[in-house]
Amino acid sequence: MDTRLSQTTSASVVLPASEDESHGSHADHRLFGLATFLVADGMTFAGFFAAYLTFKAVNPLPEGSSYELELLLPSINTVLLLVSSFTFHRAGVACRSGQMTRSQAWLLVTTALGAAFLAGQMVEYFSLPFGLRDNLFASTFYALTGFHGLHVTLGVICILVVYWQARPGGRINAASHFGLEAAELYWHFVDGIWVVLYGILYLL
Repeated sequence: MDTRLSQTTSASVVLPASEDESHGSHADHRLFGLATFLVADGMTFAGFFAAYLTFKAVNPLPEGSSYELELLLPSINTVLLLVSSFTFHRAGVACRSGQMTRSQAWLLVTTALGAAFLAGQMVEYFSLPFGLRDNLFASTFYALTGFHGLHVTLGVICILVVYWQARPGGRINAASHFGLEAAELYWHFVDGIWVVLYGILYLL
């Protein structure tokens, strides 16, 4: 009877371990899902780019008007986003090395840079020589920059969520940091889209 009890006890101990191993062996598709979303989102931006260039070519402004845009503020915004990609990367490096306080500090810097970008975009909107309803070119310009601004806004919110989750005892730490990595990948994507947008809108 003792032998049967010992075997039963051993089986009850081994079985959960086997179940845990089986569960842990499942593939993690979260990164694939995020990559799929970003590819689809990139295609949406590509459609905006094509529409903008088409409307600019076939729908000229009235006589005396100009498509030329000021470069100073958009250039500053470009620098802000490029620097923010670096600061977000530093936050990820600090998190993976277990330096959570430093990671949170870098996340706050990234948040401030993103908010500064949004403020700069609002200032530009108020200084543009055309309005949303003036023509197809103007409407597409506002739709494209506004759509990107929405992405930056969502990115800033994600960074703040990650900042909160990276607090002591939070879900994000050196051993579990997918949330931070996902937000960082999204932020780099948004920054990359802006570089393309900046080249098409302000340099062409």
